[in-house]
Amino acid sequence: MFDFKNISENELKSLSPQVLAFVGDAVYSLYIRHKIVLTENLKGKDLHTRVISFVKASGQSNFTQNLLPNLTEDELHVYKRARNHKTQSQSKNANIVDYKRATGLEALIGYLYLSGKTERLNEILKNSVGEKDEN
Repeated sequence: MFDFKNISENELKSLSPQVLAFVGDAVYSLYIRHKIVLTENLKGKDLHTRVISFVKASGQSNFTQNLLPNLTEDELHVYKRARNHKTQSQSKNANIVDYKRATGLEALIGYLYLSGKTERLNEILKNSVGEKDEN
């Protein structure tokens, strides 16, 4: 899709959890929007409402609970580092637990995207919408 240079492991480790979550939020949102547009015949407000059901903190938090047992040690480290990172802000529409879990998920997605681990990224993204991997 995009022809971006992958970031080295050292560069990735130097990025803050907030930066990883920032990138992951964009990747996840684009994936969900793409999936909804291709699979559901919705327009306008209904399209937005459907996308929000996936990308809001509570939706991400619910998915994350099912994902955690399937993460590698490195992935779990990235997730926990972001989830436990002290933050100055909080979502006005989510409780703190959901918000922190969602931040962890977004950071993991950002990490996988920036490191070029597209196969694993696609597996997690597909699972987030209940799609089974054909492998």
